[in-house]
Amino acid sequence: MKKDHILVIRFSALGDVAMVVPVVYSLAKQHPDIRITVLSRAPFRPLFENLAPNIGFMGADLKREYKGIRGLNALYRRLTAKQFTAIADLHSVLRSEFLRLRFNMSRCRVEHINKHRKGRRKLTSNNNKQLIQQPTPFQNYVEVFERLGYSINIQFTSIFATSPTGKGDLSLLPESVLSPLTSHPSPLIGIAPFAAHEGKIYPTPLMHEVIRQLTLKHPNARIFLFGRGEKEDQHFTEWCKEFPTCVFVSQHLQSMNEELILMSHLDVMLSMDSANMHLASLIGIPVVSIWGATHPYAGFMGWNQTKDNAIQADLDCRPCSIFGQKPCKRGDYACMNMIKPETVVEKINTLLQTKQNN
Repeated sequence: MKKDHILVIRFSALGDVAMVVPVVYSLAKQHPDIRITVLSRAPFRPLFENLAPNIGFMGADLKREYKGIRGLNALYRRLTAKQFTAIADLHSVLRSEFLRLRFNMSRCRVEHINKHRKGRRKLTSNNNKQLIQQPTPFQNYVEVFERLGYSINIQFTSIFATSPTGKGDLSLLPESVLSPLTSHPSPLIGIAPFAAHEGKIYPTPLMHEVIRQLTLKHPNARIFLFGRGEKEDQHFTEWCKEFPTCVFVSQHLQSMNEELILMSHLDVMLSMDSANMHLASLIGIPVVSIWGATHPYAGFMGWNQTKDNAIQADLDCRPCSIFGQKPCKRGDYACMNMIKPETVVEKINTLLQTKQNN
């Protein structure tokens, strides 16, 4: 009898793909007799490597190698060689819809995600806004597999769960990172202060004050600054000069896998509503998250994170966007500027104290 082989399609941004991990892991563990192949962007491979023996990964570049209709047809021909028995489209955009159409024509079982757009529109409406918790992507992904006939009870703690320590192997990191870790063993604080859109970024002067207060409160701490880009290059370099206990992570680590290993040894992560919140969540690290234009009610809280650690301003206009890309209607981004650095530092201190007591 032919063994079931499921193709899981999810491209998009890193955070969205990271949210697939707990669901696919649970599917693989609870249905060990099936094969699963995740189709996504090649740089995201470390999220699925060594996750479970029946999970594979295929990287595809939709902007170059598989661009346009001709490219998608070439990708489809590549995929058909795997003889999939079911297709789980967890993205549901034009490209994945085209692949769905091709597989449907070949009489393959195909299901796709329900994004609950109606509920999201009510959440961000200017008039008659309805602050109702929307289904999370985790729930939406599970529903896709259930419609394909595979029940799932999400049971996931960390991508390093099989490690004897439950953390990543520090021996794989360069000495330039190991030295700060060993010379300042506690506390270890991660900060990822930037995001793709301004409505999701805590203002840099305020974040600077957060770091200043943390260094005063925890002079023996190490603060690891995560992120890559022009803003990171500018501000991280300045902050590391001013605060010697700060480490500019991307100057020392080159791969996502290395960053995940480092993250797994943190005591706490401070992040925006961004990919680093989800990466830290995948390795069981508590995250203090700051939300501006977006809102946890849209469903994008990190896996197993608590809303008690989500810092938000109480404004009638929030949320104004699901993904944070819309310009501020007020023009002042009060949703971020109203949040005091002391509030952020207090939340971090509470988590550090809780961990110390445990």
